[in-house]
Amino acid sequence: MSELVRALAVLAEPPGSEQVRLGRLLGLDGSPDPAEYTEVFALQLYPYASVYLGAEGMLGGGARDRVAGFWRALHRAPPAEPDHLTALLGLYAALGEHGEADPARRLMVRLSREALLWEHLASWLFPYLDKLRDIAPPFYRSWGALLAETVTTEIGGAGPPGALPLHLRLAPPLPDPRVDGAEAFTSGLLSPARSGMVLTRADLARAARGLGLGLRMGERRFILAALLSQDPGGTLEWLAGEARAWVARNEAHHTVTGHVAGFWAARAAATAVLLDAVRPAAAPP
Repeated sequence: MSELVRALAVLAEPPGSEQVRLGRLLGLDGSPDPAEYTEVFALQLYPYASVYLGAEGMLGGGARDRVAGFWRALHRAPPAEPDHLTALLGLYAALGEHGEADPARRLMVRLSREALLWEHLASWLFPYLDKLRDIAPPFYRSWGALLAETVTTEIGGAGPPGALPLHLRLAPPLPDPRVDGAEAFTSGLLSPARSGMVLTRADLARAARGLGLGLRMGERRFILAALLSQDPGGTLEWLAGEARAWVARNEAHHTVTGHVAGFWAARAAATAVLLDAVRPAAAPP
């Protein structure tokens, strides 16, 4: 299994001859394409844990610091991007290759591997891979399906965690615009751990088309703020519908990730309730 995990890790990197070879070996659909890779991983779904687990919904921050701390706890120097999916899967594969003779050290490696699985992978991967399935071309869609299957198998062998992952325990709730202001609210909607949903540029473009609004290119925060300024009521209603859809998507993973899926579903449900509550006040008279 470690060899499979390592191969899946390599496929989350920009495509080259090695990625083409591994894709064929694993029987994935099609072949990796640099332009498709850029669209998926550089423009839509950044493959970094901190984006999905951090309060900011951005690269870096406290979530990345916690991941780097995990590397140091294993007496390994954190790489430049310790929370990149390639790095996390590679570390997981490396821990699975340890053949410790001493029972105590063997137990320590096993517990470290399970902590990595739950704290830094299963805590965010399933919502990420759900959204990947929506937007990715065939090669990366089949890669994501195989990764989900592999992680599900690993979870089955590890058993449930003792507590909700620390990333999720520390994630603050979605700000209320009536208390915290519109800017904090908009940022919170784009932080998956706070809103319970993953919104990409492609989703916001879909919202603009559906609402008949002008699409202003830029960062997601800029795009969402522009939609809210053009049609606050319609945009909030669209967001509420997305949140309700994410409740069902997150609940679908309950048999695999248990209370991790419950956390994501509860966050999405709370987001839908808040959006419904603020929409009448935001709608034009």
